[in-house]
This record gives sequence, C-alpha cells and structure tokens, in this order.
Amino acid sequence: MGTDLDKLLEMARNVPVGAKEREEQRRSFAFGNANIENARITRESINKAADQIAVPEPEE
Repeated sequence: MGTDLDKLLEMARNVPVGAKEREEQRRSFAFGNANIENARITRESINKAADQIAVPEPEE
C-alpha cells in the first residue's frame, strides 16, 4: 500500500469507537448483508430485531 494510505489506516486504528457508533455499524452491516439475500428486509425490520435481542452495553 502507499505510504499515505498506510498512515491513514494507522490513524484510523487508534480512533476510539463508542458503544452507540458500534451498534449503528452492527445494524448497518446486518442490513447490508440481509438485504442482499432478501430485498424485503428493511432497516426498520433490522432495528426491530436488534432491539428485541439487545444486551445493555457497559457504561464507558
């Protein structure tokens, strides 16, 4: 990889990710993958399912 890209990747590795952002990324990932297999999957259905199985995150 190029030097600039390597530097950016290293910087990104050190950025802290909060619980809220991690959950948003998890739901986005779930939607993207599920929607490929089934076009009837919506963000709303992903959010509903995620809310049903949610485990409280420890305080940061």
